[in-house]
Amino acid sequence: MNPILVEVTRGSRIESAHRGAIAICDARGRVFGGWGDIEAAVYPRSAFKSLQALALVESGAADALAISQEELALACASHSGETMHVERVEHWLERIGCRESDLACGPHLPLHEPSAHAMIREGRKPCRLHNNCSGKHTGFLSLAQHLGVSTANYERPDHPVQRLIRMTIAEMSDLKPDDMPVAIDGCAAPNYAIPLRNLAKAMARLGDTNALAPARAAAARRLVDAWQVHPLLVSGTGRSCADMIRAATGRTVVKTGAEGVFTAVLPERGLGIALKIDDGATRGAETAMARLLVLLGVADESSELIAKHLRPAVRNWRGDEVGERRTSAALENLAT
Repeated sequence: MNPILVEVTRGSRIESAHRGAIAICDARGRVFGGWGDIEAAVYPRSAFKSLQALALVESGAADALAISQEELALACASHSGETMHVERVEHWLERIGCRESDLACGPHLPLHEPSAHAMIREGRKPCRLHNNCSGKHTGFLSLAQHLGVSTANYERPDHPVQRLIRMTIAEMSDLKPDDMPVAIDGCAAPNYAIPLRNLAKAMARLGDTNALAPARAAAARRLVDAWQVHPLLVSGTGRSCADMIRAATGRTVVKTGAEGVFTAVLPERGLGIALKIDDGATRGAETAMARLLVLLGVADESSELIAKHLRPAVRNWRGDEVGERRTSAALENLAT
């Protein structure tokens, strides 16, 4: 059984607990720190969008189609559907001769609550541009155009775009493509089950590119730079990813995924982090990642942007503080 990583209290008692596993690896796959079963395969969900975007740059598509740094950040994003996201994706689509209807992802309300409330008040319905994965999907369409293949059904696992992406992810993770079981993500794109240790290794290689071929190394550095420079485009206002990237001031980039997955790239340390909360709770993943960044020396515990995720208060509907969320003693002791 995986260890308890995060606890939620009410009064003086622990009311809930989140178990999970964490792998911290270098680019050679050496385990710097491990908690729980790091050999178990997980679906990274949106936490490996940077790996899905790698072929977009490595193939030459980003240069051929003049894809900007902001657009590369959106290709790695689980954005909040704010105006800054929707307008940029829309303009990117227009520039490559595509439309919102070409996106395979379904529509949903913006993750940014004020934006969602405004749409509801105004009687507007969300479209595919508001999907948090619309930047990733626009990247897929761009790659299809550059490869000279049909953009129709680009999201299917057997499409040339997805076959290339699957091979790239496998190589970055030191796996064979057939060893990564495929399933379909919430946005209709393929997602692949990867052992947590291999996922951490792949993240490390995005930051420590010494062992990568020159074109892939340059692509990895370019994506990480876009990720660092535009944290709000990668996530959104008030989101944990943006907070942690901004708090680390260039020392790390992080990416959340559905069902309690979180990844990080630490270029200065040459390390990658991959964690999965067993019950799929995003709150547990956010607190565990915030603590790891502090313990690894890439974020300051006194930073308000980090502190809000380390020990956030549990409040009742009146606003009274009635408990807190915190990392467990097991995580603190093992990490040190």
